[in-house]
Amino acid sequence: MDIKYSTEARSVGAARNGRAYLTDGTLEIEMGLAKELGGTGEGANPEQLFALGYATCFHQAVKIVAERRKLDATASSVQARINFGIDSEDFFALSVLIDVSLPYVEMDLAREAAVEAHEMCPYSRATRGNIDVIVNVVEE
Repeated sequence: MDIKYSTEARSVGAARNGRAYLTDGTLEIEMGLAKELGGTGEGANPEQLFALGYATCFHQAVKIVAERRKLDATASSVQARINFGIDSEDFFALSVLIDVSLPYVEMDLAREAAVEAHEMCPYSRATRGNIDVIVNVVEE
């Protein structure tokens, strides 16, 4: 791989109840276990951070595809839902639901753009074959 950018993060303290930060000093976050998992719900959790990253990365892929196809993506948005649970082998597991909104694009063309974005998005490529990812096109 021809690396164009790298970033580093570190988790310290009590892991899910500790803190995490980027080593370049641009972001530091208090971490906390979700209420649904027995925590207080205070602080961010890894699934939330994954959702932020995936939604943003996928949205950029949608914008690139839309530009190439000359589609109007000015009001586009992407929402990523990360589900955390236990799989059939009793291991922790994730699944993802992505909702793409391209309100100024005809639905069939929007679906095609979402499929192409899913093929190019680095998060989608990294998770492909490892976790379930469902991509929908929604009307807002």
